[in-house]
This record gives sequence, structure tokens and C-alpha cells, in this order.
Amino acid sequence: MKNRENRTGYILLELGAVAFLATGGIFVKFSQLAPINTGFYRVLFSLPLLLMFVYKELKYVSKKDWLLLIFAGVFLAGDIALWNLSFTYTTVANANLLTNLTPFTVVPLSYIFFKEKIPRFFLVGAGITLLGVLLLIGGKAVPAPENYFGDFLALCASFFYAGFLLICYHLRDRLTSSVIMFISGIGTTAALFLTAGVTEGIQIPLTFADLWPLLGLTIFLQVIGHNLLAHCQGKINVNLSSIICLAQPALASIYSFFFFGESITLKEMAGIAVVILGVYLVKAQYTKESTSVFQKQLD
Repeated sequence: MKNRENRTGYILLELGAVAFLATGGIFVKFSQLAPINTGFYRVLFSLPLLLMFVYKELKYVSKKDWLLLIFAGVFLAGDIALWNLSFTYTTVANANLLTNLTPFTVVPLSYIFFKEKIPRFFLVGAGITLLGVLLLIGGKAVPAPENYFGDFLALCASFFYAGFLLICYHLRDRLTSSVIMFISGIGTTAALFLTAGVTEGIQIPLTFADLWPLLGLTIFLQVIGHNLLAHCQGKINVNLSSIICLAQPALASIYSFFFFGESITLKEMAGIAVVILGVYLVKAQYTKESTSVFQKQLD
């Protein structure tokens, strides 16, 4: 009875974590700063908070691992920049969904670089997901060229995030997730600072209206969402955990409906459902492979 109650508690905690993570697009759209500047401050503000947890461990990190993680942070910067930019052109639901298609980049690349076995139903899952993406993109009530551009940016963001995961893959065996996020965060902050300086100009949040969305991103997404999810990982069945995590785009679409009046058509809903099914089929193949990238990813 106690185990069942604990399991229920962890399920509710993971649902809460996903609900926090789904707020990311909402805060980006509320931000008064340009998209890349918004991403820059999101990571910058998280560094002092992470430092409190990792400062004792940093002296044990080798110079080689520091360099690898800084480089990984550059890929994460690409993910954040493109994801934030995509909200300017497409819906919160589409941006969240398309950015989460990393399995279809990670699987073939992990086979090439790490000789990981490609799951039996990978092509089936990929085919189902492609069908869902076509339904999603083609199901807009009033399609516009900028919508498709936003979808493309979100999809490109998933490639950068996959690059981040692959670089961190082996480091996860000897470094904690907090150390990885802190050191890579330094590389991310530097890359976003340079990118924002060239493309948007560095903007400084001076008013409460400027500041609160940035603090929301840092606290809800970087601190509560990621850490709560990491706490729940391994506490419940991996298949169930995957299903809960895949609820993020659906929650994001609910938020965007209430905050911005973004509605989705029945065809888009069908596309979201099909994409989630395809991604789940691929992720489910890794439940027995503890050395998989997906078992070590930082979500």
C-alpha cells in the first residue's frame, strides 16, 4: 500500500515538473526583450543558483571535461536561440512539439558515434511521427508563410539539443547533472551573449515588466522544472515516465489558449496525438537499455 502511495506521489510530482517545463514558451512570449536576449538571461540567472549546489565538485572536473562541456553549451545555445525565435512565428504548441523530436536525430547519430543498437521499431516510429508532423503543419486554420518558418526553426532547435545530449553522453557517467548544466551553462551564456550582440544588440532589463518573465523562465523552467523532473526519474516505470513527459506539448497548448487565445484545429490535434505516439514508440525501445542516451539525457 505504501509503495503504491509513493508511486502515485512521484507520478503527481512528475506531472507537476512537466507542467512547469511547459510554461517556457509562455514566458518567452511575455518577455519584453528580444528572443535571444531572453534566452541569454534565462541561463545567466540560473548560474548563481546552480553554483550553490556544485561549487565543491568543480575542482574535480578535468580541463578536458570543462572544454567539452563549454562546447556542449554552444549547442544548447543554438537550441535555446532557435526555440525562442520560433515563438515569434508559430504557436506555443507547435514549437514545443517540434523541438522535442530529438530522438530522431540522437538515434542514428548514437549508432554512428557510440555503436548503439537502433531499436527494432525506430523506422516505424519515425514514419508515424513524420505523418503526425505533416498533419500538424498542414492543419493550420489560416496558414501563413511565417508559420511554416517558425515550425522550421523549432525543428532545427531539436538538432542542436541532440548535439548537446550527444556531447554530454559519456560525461554523465562521472559528472552529476547539476555540474553538467552549470559548466555547459557558461558556454551557453557566452554563445547567447555573442549571438544577441550581433543580431539584436544586448538589452538590459530595467523595469519589472522586463524582469518578471526572465525570472519566471529561470525559476519555473531551469530550477523547478528540470530539478523536479530529475528527482522523479527512475522512481516510476520508464514507459509511464515517457508518457507523462510527452504531455508537455498538450499542456503548452492549453496555456497558450488561455494566455494568448491560440487555438488549434482538429487536424492539428490529430497531428499532435500522432507525433506523441511516434516519439513514444521510439523512446519505449530504450526502457531496457540503461546505457542509452535517453536514459542519461538531462531533459
